[in-house]
Amino acid sequence: MDSTTTAHQVASYLLETEAVKLRPEQPFKWSSGWNSPIYCDNRVTLSFPFIRSYIKNELACLIRDNFPDAEAIAGVATAGIAQGALVADQLEMPFLYVRPQPKSHGMGNQIEGRLLAGQKVVLVEDLISTGGSSLKAAEAVRAAGGEVIGMAAIFTYGFSVADENFRKAGIPLLCLSNYNALTEAALANGVIPASAMATLSEWRKSPETWRR
Repeated sequence: MDSTTTAHQVASYLLETEAVKLRPEQPFKWSSGWNSPIYCDNRVTLSFPFIRSYIKNELACLIRDNFPDAEAIAGVATAGIAQGALVADQLEMPFLYVRPQPKSHGMGNQIEGRLLAGQKVVLVEDLISTGGSSLKAAEAVRAAGGEVIGMAAIFTYGFSVADENFRKAGIPLLCLSNYNALTEAALANGVIPASAMATLSEWRKSPETWRR
């Protein structure tokens, strides 16, 4: 299955499970303060065995084909932990996960699992917006002696700021699906009317200033 077909299939599954909700006329408020016609929580797909397995297999193929030197998989807490563990199991690779910050008690770990010095790591994330939290996890792996060779995610909004942030960090980012594929699938599946496409496109161009 080519990447375009995969992007549309994943988008259809995200809509089917309501992991993604589209409300052009009743925008959501993100924690960043942005108003948004879309809300995404890909953890919902974990409750659907067939779709969970499909996403696991596609992420595993993405990593196998593009990062053949990978030696370990790291999930970005919290949303990337479950999917990362599934992918690591599929690839028969070591798994670890990375917290946003070190624990305030016990061993004070930020990384859970065994990370070896120089180990080539691919991070798994469920969603990419600006890339900030994902890249903090990458920095933690690097600081602990690992080598981050890539990031694989289920979905990206495709913001230019994220592309630039990953470029500056020197980390290739590959995603199964994206905002354009999602809006196309939503229209094709009757989730939104054609009249909503202009609003969704308008938001995508300037999400930080968009108002409804």
